[in-house]
Amino acid sequence: MLAVNKRASYRDQEYWSKPVPGFGDERARVLILGLAPGAHGANRTGRPFTGDGSGDFMYPVLHELGFASRDRAISREDGLRLKDAWICSVVRCAPPGDKPAPQEIRNCAAHLSDELNGLRRLRVVVCLGKIAFDGYLAHLVADGTIARRSAYSFAHGAEYGLPNGLRLLASYHPSLRNTNTGRLNKAMFARVFVRAREIAGL
Repeated sequence: MLAVNKRASYRDQEYWSKPVPGFGDERARVLILGLAPGAHGANRTGRPFTGDGSGDFMYPVLHELGFASRDRAISREDGLRLKDAWICSVVRCAPPGDKPAPQEIRNCAAHLSDELNGLRRLRVVVCLGKIAFDGYLAHLVADGTIARRSAYSFAHGAEYGLPNGLRLLASYHPSLRNTNTGRLNKAMFARVFVRAREIAGL
């Protein structure tokens, strides 16, 4: 329905309106894991965090820290490339109200697992928001890496060593409701990715 009931400013654009795949550097040491495609961002453009407020906040930080070739993500053809990073989401389609149901997360779990299995050089996973954090923990339980999720609590800046040798970092999601209210600012966000670079040896 989102591709039919378009936002007025995008009414002349053809929406992607399909599952949104991850993208980035196949030799990535850092995985950036989001919640789901934004209704008028990735669901429109077909690339994570592209064409919406979350991406407008995130990509300047990634660019300053050497993860992104540009500081703005507008479309799949804008020339933006990632270095040492891969971005994907626990849910691949835009959920109603930006809040996926548990069944939607379970339905997409196999896609997340396949993507993670292809990232052979991964050292750090940065989860953006509690839903992404919980989705990644569910993946770790399913593949036997951890026995239970209760030992891992979401908080901005939280860091955990995992039995598989990876480090798990958590950040508030760079949504407008967090960035416009000051719950998340650029310095807070950047510190998480500075730490990710340190752990990854970049």
